[in-house]
Amino acid sequence: MTATPIQSDLAMYSAIRTRRRRQEYMRGWDARVARYQTKLKHARSALPYLKRESEAVLKMEKQWAELGEKALDEKVLEVREVFARRQYKDEHVRLAMAAAREIAWRQIGERPYMVQVMGALGLFNGQIVEMVTGEGKTLTAAIAATVLGWTRRPTHVITVNDYLAERDAESRNKIYHRAGLHASAVVGEMQPHDRLAAYRQPIVYTTQKEIVADWLRDQLRLGRIADPVSTRWKLSGVGSQASIMVPGLHVAIVDEIDAILIDEAVTPLIIAQPREEDPQADLYIRARDLAKELEPKKHFKIDLAKRQCKLNDRGRDKIGELLTDEEHGIWRAIRRREELVEQALVAEYCYHFGQHYHIQEDKVVIVDEFTGRFMPDRQWQNGLHQAAEAKHDLPITADRDTLASLSFQRYFQQYEHLCGMTGTAADAKVEMETTYKLPVRIIPTNKPIQRVQLPDWIFVTEQLKWQAVADEIDEMHKLGRPVLVGTRSIEASEYLDRLLTDRGLEHQVLNAVHHKDEAEIVSNAGQRGAITVATNMAGRGTDIKLGKGVDDLGGLHVILTERHAARRIDRQLFGRSGRQGDPGSAREINSLEDELVLKHAGRVSAGLRTRFAGRTTPLPKWVRFVFNLAQRRAQNKAFHARASVLRHEEDLDRSLPR
Repeated sequence: MTATPIQSDLAMYSAIRTRRRRQEYMRGWDARVARYQTKLKHARSALPYLKRESEAVLKMEKQWAELGEKALDEKVLEVREVFARRQYKDEHVRLAMAAAREIAWRQIGERPYMVQVMGALGLFNGQIVEMVTGEGKTLTAAIAATVLGWTRRPTHVITVNDYLAERDAESRNKIYHRAGLHASAVVGEMQPHDRLAAYRQPIVYTTQKEIVADWLRDQLRLGRIADPVSTRWKLSGVGSQASIMVPGLHVAIVDEIDAILIDEAVTPLIIAQPREEDPQADLYIRARDLAKELEPKKHFKIDLAKRQCKLNDRGRDKIGELLTDEEHGIWRAIRRREELVEQALVAEYCYHFGQHYHIQEDKVVIVDEFTGRFMPDRQWQNGLHQAAEAKHDLPITADRDTLASLSFQRYFQQYEHLCGMTGTAADAKVEMETTYKLPVRIIPTNKPIQRVQLPDWIFVTEQLKWQAVADEIDEMHKLGRPVLVGTRSIEASEYLDRLLTDRGLEHQVLNAVHHKDEAEIVSNAGQRGAITVATNMAGRGTDIKLGKGVDDLGGLHVILTERHAARRIDRQLFGRSGRQGDPGSAREINSLEDELVLKHAGRVSAGLRTRFAGRTTPLPKWVRFVFNLAQRRAQNKAFHARASVLRHEEDLDRSLPR
């Protein structure tokens, strides 16, 4: 019996679906195998090994402490020579860690705890170590960088901003100098000749944006480099070292590794040159005017989760009616004009001032949603940036010609020895072990965590939520306890700023607009009665130490006013409280109108708002499920986006001629 066209189409569709499922199944098994191989490869250096070896290092403390200054230097020189020849064994690693530990004590008055030695051993063995806030990751990295530097391989210590790169390089150089090494910092304002000199030092502190940009510029000079093996071969040529900035990718210690390899993995770093003029400026302005004439639902559909707007038939007809007979050229190309109008709609309805971007010197500046910082060198692609500029009647900047681009995940995969630290690696354990082949070791705290996690409060509306946040701040302030309030956007931080000002509560605001005294604001956030309102800029980098007598009052109280797309970022904020066994507390205060649930659980959230309409007190605990659902969906979406970027780069890499 001959199949009908419909039956044939159904059979073909079924075969395609089966093939896709088989491909996804195989990818799933590939991921499982990759993770198993990672575990197997690093099985010997698991947590019990790190603990046993660090205990052995601490037992050497007395014999190293008894050495005179000259005897210490001679002993260090002996250990260095073993590592320079790359002939070290476990006993040599223990000696090296003990030596670095003694140097740290004599040079800066800090003797690493056992958990810091465990962390340094994990880094030395090419692992990701989770160490909660306040456990001393800066010193841990310095100990590992010292021993890795003795192997005579350029060691790059990657931090999250220029301030930390300069601070850590300067503060740890006393250790490095005594160990026969030197550290430099590469930051944004440095001139090329200063950068070149800095990269020639054994240890370099810098940010991921700086080093990847310099690496890409080297790529443009040298031609395409496909992998680390050919990289090191190509850079080994006579005279080639003088012409490049980054002398090979050998060792990288990445601080806040989850932020760099996961949160920023989707957006590639691009080297681009601007065009002299933008011939399409008038098109973006006209597209904005057309978009203003359209109504949501009636003419187009908004997908907040994907940040997309899609015209329907009525919308397309409406645009046709609005266009005049004099408008020819591109406006008669139906597909192109729809793209322009849809981007204008996306800029209007999916990207918001104070949350996704800000305006500085008549320019649209993107705000990094994971760090809360400005990204002045970044532009949205495919006309979205120009659409945002047209939205605010700003000069339309010329689109950029891309010269080279590379994702952070692709770049860091090229290192011969990659390791890192963070306070929240456990939440990304599967992805780290699968994508980067790096095992995650959760290092115990030096002292038990005393932070009390108070019950969540969930309100129906944002207005009720902010009222509750202000009440909680006021109550804690009356007790004399310092309060750190985390907001998800600049707009939210400034709204709370106004609420607290109206109540006469003295406070500090830290966001991408107000950031000049960032380190001082964060470090003083633990003083008696201090109130600090911050975006998640305050979630990483600088420790919050309690002022005199604050521990007797209950320590630092942290309030999270809206969940982020990744639970790791929420945990980073909570981790500011309760460092090194200090007392502290934390509370989450959300609303059913928060962006996360509107984007990723909109229907469920709408149903709950209807059910609890008019209620002014916190909702039942079970309502928390909608936030867990939304966060899980956001994390899954981000994971697939990262995997897609990596597959695209790998496919492109294989397809291009070598």
